[in-house]
Amino acid sequence: MGNPNNVTEFILLGIAKNPELRRILSAVFLIMYVSTVLGNLLIVITVVTSQSLRSPMYFFLTSFSLTDVTYSSVIAPKMIVDSLSESTVISLKACMAQLFIDHFFGGVGIILLIVMAYDRYVAICKPLHYMTIMRPRVCCLLLGGSWVGAFTHATVQLLFMYQIPFCGPNIIDHFMCDLFPLLQLACMDTCILGLLVILNSGVMCVTIFFILIASYVVILCSLKSCSFKGRRKALSTCGSHLTVVIMFFVPCIFLYVRPVVTYPIDKAMAVFFTIVAPMLNPLIYTLRNVEVKNAMRKLWMQQGALCGH
Repeated sequence: MGNPNNVTEFILLGIAKNPELRRILSAVFLIMYVSTVLGNLLIVITVVTSQSLRSPMYFFLTSFSLTDVTYSSVIAPKMIVDSLSESTVISLKACMAQLFIDHFFGGVGIILLIVMAYDRYVAICKPLHYMTIMRPRVCCLLLGGSWVGAFTHATVQLLFMYQIPFCGPNIIDHFMCDLFPLLQLACMDTCILGLLVILNSGVMCVTIFFILIASYVVILCSLKSCSFKGRRKALSTCGSHLTVVIMFFVPCIFLYVRPVVTYPIDKAMAVFFTIVAPMLNPLIYTLRNVEVKNAMRKLWMQQGALCGH
């Protein structure tokens, strides 16, 4: 099937129409993006330099933090710059590339949440076999599997979109290229493609969300046999993971489990899981994790001693 595009570029209307509000939001998003990068990189540096954070959980946390930085970097810098102008132009190829990269790193993050839930299940429910089951080779395979799964998901999305002819109009009332805003501009009936998007993105989000919730329910039910200290530590870790799961999946389900239609609140939802959630993740994982906080404190003390000399 050919792709008779008359449209070679799209006009993104951005986050808001009011110029003053756009400038304020640009400054706010810049602060949030810098916080996202610094917070997640601090976790990576802390885990890499600390000898006490060598368990598989922190290997996956490092991967998740790097994914958050990259995922946010796909959208945030361009949105910050574009917010300073009334509208911005993006080529069709750049739009498709942004769509692919956004869904690729978003997919990696989603699958990593499953891997992290499995890691907590093994650690809490099978503690004596934990290091045998979660050996380095298995951890690398699980991480590689998350990349392969995300690549497959993003490729399927891209193949769908490349089959769509765009012949005008070319105005997207959004700050980024996403599936439903693009489908609304298509010069064809998009009912079938809309269903495929729901199957590939919406059903994926809902299924994984319920798998994660079920896994944490199983973990929490197994805590009855643990000591008070063990229960407290497990609840703290699982609470952090559950908070991140809810923050990511609620907007995802709202955006992709519905017919091909867009709402004004879609922009706020997209901002939440592309900028706000990656910014909050380091706080969630560090404030509730004594080991990470102690490692960070030790790192700061070492840096202070070096500066003192």
